[in-house]
Amino acid sequence: MTGLLTILILLGITIAIWQMVKIFDLTQTNRDKSQVATDKDNSVNGYLMLAFLGFIYLITIISFALWGDLPLVSNSASEHGPEIDRLMIITMFVIFVVQTITQFLLHYFAFKYKGEKGKKALFYADNDKLEFIWTIIPVIALAGLIMYGLFTWNDIMLIDEEKDPLVVELYAQQFNWKARYAGKDNVLGKANVRLINLDNANILGLDESDPYAEDDIITTELHLPVGKPILFKMRSQDVLHSAYMPHFRAQMNCVPGMITQFSFTPTITTEEMRLNPEIYDKVSNINEIRNKKSKKLQAKGEEPLDRYEFDYLLLCNKICGKSHYNMQMKIIVENEEDYNEWLKEQRLFKNSLVQN
Repeated sequence: MTGLLTILILLGITIAIWQMVKIFDLTQTNRDKSQVATDKDNSVNGYLMLAFLGFIYLITIISFALWGDLPLVSNSASEHGPEIDRLMIITMFVIFVVQTITQFLLHYFAFKYKGEKGKKALFYADNDKLEFIWTIIPVIALAGLIMYGLFTWNDIMLIDEEKDPLVVELYAQQFNWKARYAGKDNVLGKANVRLINLDNANILGLDESDPYAEDDIITTELHLPVGKPILFKMRSQDVLHSAYMPHFRAQMNCVPGMITQFSFTPTITTEEMRLNPEIYDKVSNINEIRNKKSKKLQAKGEEPLDRYEFDYLLLCNKICGKSHYNMQMKIIVENEEDYNEWLKEQRLFKNSLVQN
């Protein structure tokens, strides 16, 4: 696949250079007059436009047939996920229809009105009706999509405090994530990067004098109870990061010096998602590829690759530095009983400090 992409890129560069040379040649004042297009040249170019239109449609059909299955658009794991997927599908459909019609008209008119000897172009100073049509239709379509997206976003960002959401802080730094749970009081203690003290293991800069911070729990793995609203408070220690949880259709920037927030309710546990047929097939395909590579590695006397197992992930969706690609945290969605058992095993902040 990489080789094919390389060939296509080189071919594109070659065609671009050839076109630039032709343009340069046509701009020369002493150029050969035989380079002026004839009716035959125009006819050939007209048919080539139709051929290219057919090529575009053919590639589109092949792409849908081979890669039209988009498991990430059908396997959301949050309450608001299906609404995001619906908005995405509608947007893609509108773009596809507009692109199909526009490309047809563009190439068809290039063929129909190709240059012919003795034919003169009809000049329109203006056409109010045509201008109204090509202005109002995009305005209505875009306004509809924008309003739909705005209402969807407002619904997602409207946090209902009456549902008593679980408060969790996501703390970003180059190049890892930390999670801080609010404890039994469900209130996060005060924190500031200036209070970070590695000597006593205060790695997130919690205010040790704040009683709300005493029962906070800091972890390197994110556990979430299924069906429970989660309110994420996000901080960054150094540069701009972006907390991205693709299966939950959630993303929010983590900005140094301020707290941002995002809320969602997970609806599918990790174990349930692993049993999803589409996810299962994807994992099987990945492991098949890994097995083939492992055999080659073992033949060289090297260690084989580990088997892949599906997990929800928290990723950084901003290019935040050289190890950005590896900035991720595993998310485990489980039933409330398992979540509570896990939470009991974690140390409270007041018990994690090193006494000097």
